[in-house]
Amino acid sequence: MFGSLAMTPDAYLMLTAAVVVPATLYASWIDYKERRVPNWLNASLALAGLLAQAAFFGWSGLGAGAAGLAVGFGCLIVPWAMHGMGAGDVKLMAAIGAWFGPWMCLAGFVVGALVGGVIALIMIALQRKWAHATANLGVILFKLSRRDTWFSEFGSARSFGSTSSLLPYGIPLTIGSWIVLAAQITGWWKVL
Repeated sequence: MFGSLAMTPDAYLMLTAAVVVPATLYASWIDYKERRVPNWLNASLALAGLLAQAAFFGWSGLGAGAAGLAVGFGCLIVPWAMHGMGAGDVKLMAAIGAWFGPWMCLAGFVVGALVGGVIALIMIALQRKWAHATANLGVILFKLSRRDTWFSEFGSARSFGSTSSLLPYGIPLTIGSWIVLAAQITGWWKVL
């Protein structure tokens, strides 16, 4: 059903950059301003990724896009279920995965998580909230130590209120994805 456009993987990466970079920049901006990522944006990005994968690589591309979508979703569904982040972040990572495929998506998630940790430490240091951060970490560790609190509102990101500044997680996910994409395009680090 899907015919290949006989285009190169390098051309696909350039198209990916042309679509994913502005889309995720916009998603990050909205996440920063409104603390949410719109469903229409995530759905459009995911659908475009699946269609591009199919157009460039046929059925195997569609499979890679679907696997990337599943990996992006799978990486963040448990933290969301534990009330650690918003659903928009989960859907954004899934949409990026539709473009990236499973391995690039996983790499983007890992790099994004590391970037998020660095950003969180910088925010804590700049706001001088070390005592609050330590107390909040204790609550999170307690939550993780008891099965009955894993998926409860106890210790949720929103429950910390003024004792922490919520990090719009779309931003580090975007940065991590850009780093992996740039590394792929330049050949510095090939995930594929």
